[in-house]
Amino acid sequence: MFRSAIVLALALTAPFASAGPCVTAAQSCTEWVILGGGPSHSLVYRTYSLDTRNENISRALIMVHGAGRDADNYFRTAVAAAFLAGALEDTLVVSPRFASNAGQGCRDALAPEEVDWNCNSWRSGGPALNNEKITSFDFVDEILRKLARKDVFPNLRAIVVAGHSAGGQYVNRYEMANRVYDKLGVTINYVVSNPSSYAYPDSVRPTDGAYTVSARAPGYVPAPPDGEAANGSGGAAARASNNGPNTVAVQGFRPFGDARNCTTFDQWPYGIKNRSGYTQKFSDDELKTQLAARPTTYLLGELDVLPLGGFDSSCAAMAQGPTRLARGEAFGKYVNEALGAHHHVKIVPLCGHNARCMFTAEPALPIIFPK
Repeated sequence: MFRSAIVLALALTAPFASAGPCVTAAQSCTEWVILGGGPSHSLVYRTYSLDTRNENISRALIMVHGAGRDADNYFRTAVAAAFLAGALEDTLVVSPRFASNAGQGCRDALAPEEVDWNCNSWRSGGPALNNEKITSFDFVDEILRKLARKDVFPNLRAIVVAGHSAGGQYVNRYEMANRVYDKLGVTINYVVSNPSSYAYPDSVRPTDGAYTVSARAPGYVPAPPDGEAANGSGGAAARASNNGPNTVAVQGFRPFGDARNCTTFDQWPYGIKNRSGYTQKFSDDELKTQLAARPTTYLLGELDVLPLGGFDSSCAAMAQGPTRLARGEAFGKYVNEALGAHHHVKIVPLCGHNARCMFTAEPALPIIFPK
């Protein structure tokens, strides 16, 4: 009888030990992540269990959805990308869901004790509506802690945290502000794709000289050379003033000139002033240092130059450039030249504001699935 019990146990556990990735956006590919010690929890889609020992996993991809909070759709995109990269067997793909039933277009059905995130501030580390002790940044913190457990994933050596559109906003702010980056013993890279805005570390903003002509809005007519100094696209007028010990002047940028009429331009999440919650514990200089030090790629669509897909046209966002492509080019230039970062700006040909196009494109695969 004892022998029969052993055989039965092996039969029951064998399929799980040898099971392939879970690749459908169905309940069978989801699990709950406990936050704040419980009972609060949030849902993730994943290709493999976050709690079952798996020696085959050598890397992980966390894919953050856009404003539609469609984690299931982003999971499909990430799985498709993993298939194209030949990475399904050794990569754990995770797509967290920042569910919200806060109204104003956010009316997700929530399970008992599921975290209800703010409809907008989830993308910048805001607190949960039904548990103010936890923030949206705590969610990915907890996922990263799970992935970094050597007893569960002993061969995991690299993690990529990526997001598109509103998810790109999340990753930009999370990259500079999270408190677990250097505590996990695993390499983490960040991929910021096509957000409508970035958190600038000081009060300068780009002029026309900070991004390419092709990044400007369709119909743009280049100014004549003798107008460059007048419109701030070149020369001394475009040089940023020194904004702290970690900042130097950069060609193509200057102090924002409409602060009186656009008072939010340097307030969090467009800038780093007046932060609260998760990000409040860092000084401005600490955020600048972390922003520059952490490996990041700005993955930008060549055709993302139209005001579509929830484009942020507020004065604070428009101060960062006329299009998403322009804003990404400018921000990458600024952190590299002003803060001494070594971030990468990668333009994906023929892609607009479309996550499926961006992440399954050939240039994106080695970035989100590093060797």
